Amino acid sequence: MATATLNFSLARAVTERLVIDHVGQRGDGVARVNGATRYVPYTLPGETVDAAALAASDRMQLVAIRTPSPQRIHPLCAHFGVCGGCAIQHWQPDAYRAWKRQLVIDTLARASIDVEVTDMIDAHGAGRRRVTLHARRAPNGSFPVGFAAPNSHAVIAIDACPILDPALEGAFETARALAALLKPVAKPLDIQMTAADNGLDVDVRGSGPLPPKIVTALSRLAEQYKLARLTRHGELVLMRAPPVVTMGAATVSLPPGSFLQATVAGEETLATLAAAHCGKAKRIVDLFCGVGPFALRLAAKARVAAFDSDPGAIASLQKAVASAHGLKPITAEARDLFRRPLVPQELRDVDAIVFDPPRQGAEAQSKQLAASKVPVIIAVSCNVTTFARDARILIDGGYKIETVTPVDQFRHTPHVELVGKFVRPR
Repeated sequence: MATATLNFSLARAVTERLVIDHVGQRGDGVARVNGATRYVPYTLPGETVDAAALAASDRMQLVAIRTPSPQRIHPLCAHFGVCGGCAIQHWQPDAYRAWKRQLVIDTLARASIDVEVTDMIDAHGAGRRRVTLHARRAPNGSFPVGFAAPNSHAVIAIDACPILDPALEGAFETARALAALLKPVAKPLDIQMTAADNGLDVDVRGSGPLPPKIVTALSRLAEQYKLARLTRHGELVLMRAPPVVTMGAATVSLPPGSFLQATVAGEETLATLAAAHCGKAKRIVDLFCGVGPFALRLAAKARVAAFDSDPGAIASLQKAVASAHGLKPITAEARDLFRRPLVPQELRDVDAIVFDPPRQGAEAQSKQLAASKVPVIIAVSCNVTTFARDARILIDGGYKIETVTPVDQFRHTPHVELVGKFVRPR
């Protein structure tokens, strides 16, 4: 098709004809015009497009595709381009994977890090097991439930999402029932859902204080939809059973609002890579351990000391350790690794370290690791930029980076996970 119009509301807007040069770090097509840069979502290299400027932004809105790329494919979701969840469903898979891997290579190169970047591992698996749905009162008095529109707070009503794990089946129906009961007005209702092994774990945010009769109604709703647990801003409303997930040989009870990898396949892939890089290490430290996705698997062969700033996550890990069988000893301690990072003296007898910090990385902890003599360090990250910064610290401290593996558990987005192995030369 020579022309594809994606937004008819812009048909009369002042448009600019552009040729897309490449796809940038956020998944937008990038065009160069008289030394200026234009960013156009949902476009591909080599395409000629019409785009309209957005106020006070270098991002533009796609109006029409005049010359489509031969790599363009039909999106798998009817809401693509209207829902703001996915950035890329329109690119041929091999080209998409090559682009995502290249993002890693280019970011590391800017930090002067020369390392082998392996082929990217797809870890989408059955799909995402976590989702946050939004509900907002519409002008007609209804309460649409779905995802936010691109660059907007408007809620796009959605009945199903093809990138979600089938275990989240029923999430949209449950969210609509919650919205109808809570009737959000001033601000949107955020409904966070996690697919546990034994049902949905649901946390509602933005509702404001709830009168007793609404709490009672929420309890009935939780029973009706067989939710494992329903909380409001982390406070328990009803729990039919503690929501649990399986991690290696252990069963973990999830604390409200706890971090969990987006996909089961992603968690398993990252843990497998970390274990392989640890090799025959007998004493391992797991930093930013969360509820134990690495520690509970590494303990199949090694003693593990685990640390995290979240006391709830540590308590869940300790409980899982107490009921697990066949694992080497695991100790778990709540500690703020940003303010109190482990220092070299505490790491003298450690064979390997695994650290998986939040998106902001672990600058303070990386400086202490760089001064240590630990033979092997495995860095796991969901942010290429902060990974590169922390990697640079380790390298400047004398470590050699051997390999980096990109892992794609956020398919259709520019987000990529990384696992890097660092060794201390003897």
